[in-house]
Amino acid sequence: MFCQTVWKSNTDLVLRYVQAGPQLWSFLLSASNTNSWLGIGFSTNGQMVGSSAMVGWMYQNGTGVVKQYDLQGKEPDKVLPDAGDLTVVDNSSTVFIDANRIHLAFQINTVEPQKELLYAVGPYGQLPVDSGGLKLLEHRDMGQASLDYTTGKSQAKSSPYTGIKRTHGALNMIGWGILMPIGAIVARYFRQWDPIWFYSHIAIQIFSFLFGLVGFILGFVVKDFIKAEVTHHKNIGILILILACFQVMALLIRPKKGTKPRKYWNWYHHNAGRILVILAISNIFYGIRLGMEGSSWYGTYAVILALMVLVAIVLEIRLWRQR
Repeated sequence: MFCQTVWKSNTDLVLRYVQAGPQLWSFLLSASNTNSWLGIGFSTNGQMVGSSAMVGWMYQNGTGVVKQYDLQGKEPDKVLPDAGDLTVVDNSSTVFIDANRIHLAFQINTVEPQKELLYAVGPYGQLPVDSGGLKLLEHRDMGQASLDYTTGKSQAKSSPYTGIKRTHGALNMIGWGILMPIGAIVARYFRQWDPIWFYSHIAIQIFSFLFGLVGFILGFVVKDFIKAEVTHHKNIGILILILACFQVMALLIRPKKGTKPRKYWNWYHHNAGRILVILAISNIFYGIRLGMEGSSWYGTYAVILALMVLVAIVLEIRLWRQR
């Protein structure tokens, strides 16, 4: 039996297969259980349209369903249940959950299955129902791979949404999670270099806002593409953008130095900035978890954040000594 981790960066899909007879192939596909449907398609050209797919899901009451679908188009009405070109062995299909993973097993009769494979997971918590004709809602993410059944080697092809999702994460990390704290550090610890500190602070925060704004927009693009249920992540992102806009507007109505309103303006601007930084850092780590990007993203940002904290501590100590 061959075993391949075919989608490590997203849902840890693992495909196991074996040629059980001259024209008999057994497949077992497993992934992290997210209360979604799980499917594998067999394509002649690597495209979804024209392929046949085996899809399985498990209802909350423990009932499992496995169906073959004929993928005649990308709209739900053109994804037809109980149809397709696969010759599925009777009573060979099953789906079950074990160790918080969903497993889809089936057997097909063929000399050799199609080498171009498609993997997909459905939207969170939205399973096909009989009243809806067992239609599949659009997948929240998908992947492609070319599999050599003889050697077991699989050449993965990136999901069309993965690049957008990672760009969204990277822009928000750079904008809200790196540049914005650096701008705050400049404003607090380098005031002796007036007015350089002020213009540096403004420039850094403008770039922070622009990076974050583009990342915010891409977040909605990704959400619409993959039908992701990321309500908390989205709401925190909206709050971050609103606070950032208030910070920009506050700069335009900044009272003159020495006036009484300037005292209250400083209190608001500084504390709103602190809240903004805390929310941004929290939402970045939360987004990495939702995106299932793994330890490399966690580790990279954690190291950068640790370095910024270390620099801030050293500068804070120096500031207290000067006072």
